[in-house]
Amino acid sequence: MSAPSPVTEFTERIKPHTLSLFRIVTGLLFACHGASSLFGILGGAMGKGLTVPAGSWPGWYAAVIQFVGGLLVMLGLGTRAAALISSGSMAYAYFSVHAGESLWPLQNGGELSVLFCWAFLLLVFTGPGTWSLDHLFFRSRQPADAAAGVQREPSAA
Repeated sequence: MSAPSPVTEFTERIKPHTLSLFRIVTGLLFACHGASSLFGILGGAMGKGLTVPAGSWPGWYAAVIQFVGGLLVMLGLGTRAAALISSGSMAYAYFSVHAGESLWPLQNGGELSVLFCWAFLLLVFTGPGTWSLDHLFFRSRQPADAAAGVQREPSAA
């Protein structure tokens, strides 16, 4: 078995930090979409400085999910659950709003919905990374070996 290359060693070492940056940026961008629709900031709903009427289906609920889900993902608090709900909301947005116009996201304006859906689904499976409130609050629940960075060799069966 050959030794890993320096590039592989470096990328493996920075992977948790890169994952954290990916989570933070994705959550921030998603929260900005929600804030725009809820509060009329950053251009407002549909870039017209408007807000979505409170309680309107599905726009207001989507904006709340975007704002709250984006903040939770950005902070890394309840990351997997917030990412799962956010991913599902973007899948719903794609299939209920965009997919009826044409098959491809490039043609139907659904690229952001698809990208957010898959980015959040990735975070469901990878978790928040090291720079997260989840990591800060709940790392004491990890087994002692994992907390100490001990790696076990796979047993030969």
